[in-house]
Amino acid sequence: MELESKSIIITGASSGIGAAAALLFAAEGANVVLGSRRSAELETLAGTINRDNGRAVYLAGDVTDDGYADALVDLAKKEFGGLDGAFNNAGIVGEMGPIPDMKIGNWSDVISVNLTGAFLAAKAQIPVIRKQGRGSIVFTSSFVGFSNGGMPGMGAYAASKAGLIGLVQSLASDHAAEGIRVNALLPGGTITPSGGEGNPAALEFIANLHPMKRMATAKEIAQAALFLLSDRASFITGSPMIADGGMSVRLT
Repeated sequence: MELESKSIIITGASSGIGAAAALLFAAEGANVVLGSRRSAELETLAGTINRDNGRAVYLAGDVTDDGYADALVDLAKKEFGGLDGAFNNAGIVGEMGPIPDMKIGNWSDVISVNLTGAFLAAKAQIPVIRKQGRGSIVFTSSFVGFSNGGMPGMGAYAASKAGLIGLVQSLASDHAAEGIRVNALLPGGTITPSGGEGNPAALEFIANLHPMKRMATAKEIAQAALFLLSDRASFITGSPMIADGGMSVRLT
């Protein structure tokens, strides 16, 4: 029970890595607060966890909305008495294409969700975790924001995820002495609804880009997040932890 009795916020929880994390964290004893834009999916997931003797609550909303991150924190305090950590996993890829052809709206949307959403989450979560004296926050970045080898068409996504790593390192430096660990998790290709699920040809192509010749399951990435949130990672902060099946090695 790696997270026994700890209260953890998970965003992007309605599917993919976030949903896998919710199930895994609850099985490891966490009280989970689920966030996503899709209320029906959150309700179903929370129901599954609660029927399995876990503890889950949910609140639908948009991570770019000022106040939603605070509402998730308030829900954690109300239902579970506080906040011990968060897996800030919400993110979008956006439309892919060269920067000269990219619409400003696409750029703004990707930066807003992936980077400003992370800023709002940290702003809401850190003061509450600080009061408890210790905690851990994990943000989902990407190998694309670390060493992407110039993958074409991903300028907005790469910029947002690289910026997120910088934000994480700054937060880690600012709050380490307060007992708050902050890390970035950098997945490689992962089989999710937004990662080509249901498209065998696309999955095969992406899988073959990885030295391991396969993509990750959502649960594998959730297990990496679990490690960073758990006390097993007690001396790790400010880290861009890569879980990419060797993709960054191939690209460097």
